[in-house]
Amino acid sequence: MKQFLKVLGICALPLSMAAPQIAAASGTTDAKFSVSIRGLTAGSLTIKGKEAGNSYNASGVLQSGGLVGLVAKVKYTASSSGSVSGSNFSPTRYDEKADTGKRKSSASITYKGGIPMVSDFTPGPNTVQPSTQKGTVDPMTALYAAFRDVDAAEVCKLNVKMYDGKRRSQVKLATPRAEGDMIKCDGEYRRLAGFSAEDMAEKSRFPFNLFYAKTAEGRYRVEKVVTQTLYGNAVMKRK
Repeated sequence: MKQFLKVLGICALPLSMAAPQIAAASGTTDAKFSVSIRGLTAGSLTIKGKEAGNSYNASGVLQSGGLVGLVAKVKYTASSSGSVSGSNFSPTRYDEKADTGKRKSSASITYKGGIPMVSDFTPGPNTVQPSTQKGTVDPMTALYAAFRDVDAAEVCKLNVKMYDGKRRSQVKLATPRAEGDMIKCDGEYRRLAGFSAEDMAEKSRFPFNLFYAKTAEGRYRVEKVVTQTLYGNAVMKRK
């Protein structure tokens, strides 16, 4: 279940940014998405964020619902903060809490010189060492970077390396094109390191499509995400 929710959270994305440098704009993001798998309600994702000058704060909640919620009540909450320059995010702290219904846990990451320092790091056969992950961003920063409102020049421009304290992955957005009254992007979430051989053999690449709609203010926001997961096709729609 944990892997299921994390895949949804990441691919609902989203996270070094490869987008062009654009002046940072102050603003807020407040978005809630319903999540369904194979047409059945599976949960919801809420993302909130605020930018002021060169700093940002973001938070999110991912929880099960519908039929999945009847089987297991699972909830993940996360927050992150740091600095932002154009499309480049440099986190300073990340906190996560998980409640699987059977077990509660928490973890945090702080950053020194761009290098993540994991609170409960436990070396394992596949675990990626934090000291090798300079320049990566945390999962919440990645989600916020992908779901915040953007200017037209930033639509579908994302290329982020992410580290969650154990694993390294990558999210990309590219190829913007019109589809109806929205803009469609091709996206990909890829497992890079820290995953077991079994996980990599099962699936290492998760393609998805992200759809932007133009706001009344002339910016663009994410309205829908369609992705493949280990559990079937998933759709996220903005409420």
